[in-house]
Amino acid sequence: MELITHSPFAEIAALLVMAAVIGFLGIILRQPLIVSFIAVGLIAGPSALDVVHSDEQISLLSQLGIAVLLFLVGIKLDVKLIRSLGAVSLLTGLGQVAFTSIFGYLIGLSLGLGHVTSLYVAVALTFSSTIIIVKLLSDKREIDSLHGQIALGFLIVQDLVVVLAMIVLSAIGIGAGADGHGGGSVLSVLVSGVAMVGLVILFVRYVANPLTDRLARAPELLVIFAIAMAAMFAAIGDIVGLGKEVGGLLAGIALASTPYRETIAARLAPLRDFLLLFFFIALGSALDLSLLGAHVTGAVIFSLFVLIGNPLIVLVIMGALGYRKRTGFLAGLTVAQISEFSLIFVAMGVSLGHVEDDALGLVTMVGLVTIAASTYMITYSHWLYALFEPMLGIFERKGTPREPSEAGAHQHDTFKVIIFGLGRFGTAIGMRLQKRGIPVLGVDFNPQAVRRWREMGLETEFGDATDPEFINDLPLSDAEWIVSTVPIHPTGLSHEDTRTTLIQLTRATGFRSRIAVASHHPKDTEDFFASGADMVLEPFQDAADRAVDLLCGAPEEERTEIPQIDTEEKAS
Repeated sequence: MELITHSPFAEIAALLVMAAVIGFLGIILRQPLIVSFIAVGLIAGPSALDVVHSDEQISLLSQLGIAVLLFLVGIKLDVKLIRSLGAVSLLTGLGQVAFTSIFGYLIGLSLGLGHVTSLYVAVALTFSSTIIIVKLLSDKREIDSLHGQIALGFLIVQDLVVVLAMIVLSAIGIGAGADGHGGGSVLSVLVSGVAMVGLVILFVRYVANPLTDRLARAPELLVIFAIAMAAMFAAIGDIVGLGKEVGGLLAGIALASTPYRETIAARLAPLRDFLLLFFFIALGSALDLSLLGAHVTGAVIFSLFVLIGNPLIVLVIMGALGYRKRTGFLAGLTVAQISEFSLIFVAMGVSLGHVEDDALGLVTMVGLVTIAASTYMITYSHWLYALFEPMLGIFERKGTPREPSEAGAHQHDTFKVIIFGLGRFGTAIGMRLQKRGIPVLGVDFNPQAVRRWREMGLETEFGDATDPEFINDLPLSDAEWIVSTVPIHPTGLSHEDTRTTLIQLTRATGFRSRIAVASHHPKDTEDFFASGADMVLEPFQDAADRAVDLLCGAPEEERTEIPQIDTEEKAS
């Protein structure tokens, strides 16, 4: 231990090793790295191993990490998404924020917290983790689904509330003459904020595109420039009193309109994760485990409020707007946790002297509990929906007018082939079947894919292959083939396989015709046949066989026989 604390370099090296080991254990337990990193801080802090002594170096890295985090939020901030999803994103986002703030404040008062502390805690509970939710939905291939897009919409609304709350908080701190912000008045902060926004507008209009075009010729320089922007704006924001967080976010917005924003975001994401490690280590090491234990009751009550209350309010609002109970339930589960911004927000309150350290300990405990629990809730969302579905009828309006298409719209039509998954492979099959005069119906839970098929003149329905109610409403009686081309990407989070679920649900309706499933892994073939599939399509293998035939110039009669979907073929 003396060797570790002998130099800052050895200390940080030890922290990185601890983060790697504990992070690996967290992955085994299917937990986000945020939980593992806070655990590293707690273990390395004075309450356990007492490894952390290079406070200035770790604080500097953590502040840079916060600036980069807010920069990436700004560069991804797409207000157009809110408009494209209509009122549901705005109403659900603002409704959830208002509900959580009001009732969280009342719960805080009932637990004996002061008015200011209750207000801080209540506001902190309104923020959901965009990083965690996007990661989980992407891993489950649900980021493009209707509930995934709605969740992204109200997460953006929450991000805007975060920005507003931090600006107000910084202004209050300046008005109170808080240390570290250079003094001044609230008016000077507002003037500085308007000036920085004006600078961003001018930069976006006249400088951003030509400058990034030139910098993009050297990708490494583009990344360094982005980091410099984040650090410079964060420093300016801190000097004028807006805070590093708002400055970093404005830097991201300044580059959000450039064609290279995705490249910049992808390059900076690993750096963000690395630097945020030190924020959470600093946070965990500053917490006293005995202090955490003093708020067990409050943490349990607030955690239950976030885990149950937030999804319920989303379900109520989306049901009132005309969405199906399943869409509202799946979207609601995404807000059943607080985020890293919640911790940053309360940490700002502590630095300004508005709240005590024990408030940060309370919010941190709530964060640990809700982030850990909501990870499993989102991962096993479809199983949870099946469990609670009988009780959710009161949250659904008749007709679900907001859904892209009503279930059963083609219930009385006749289709020979029904295709689930309207990606490139599914679309190619559908187009070729249509050219042969075979009636085909496409199904997908991505609204854009559904819209694209309709523009091509193909019949389609919006729906989820794992929804039993939707499967029952499909015109299966005359169908000769069910084809699944849904892509599956193993993530380690959930062992659910949409293809197997579709086979089982379809057979449960009494469907006795044939089912074909696309697979990219030969080891899945046996499982699919055991589940009731009649054919397994292997797109890459089939394409490779065809390519070899063409390259070798094999005569037509010697070419590899590729499985074809022939509605006249008799089942073997």
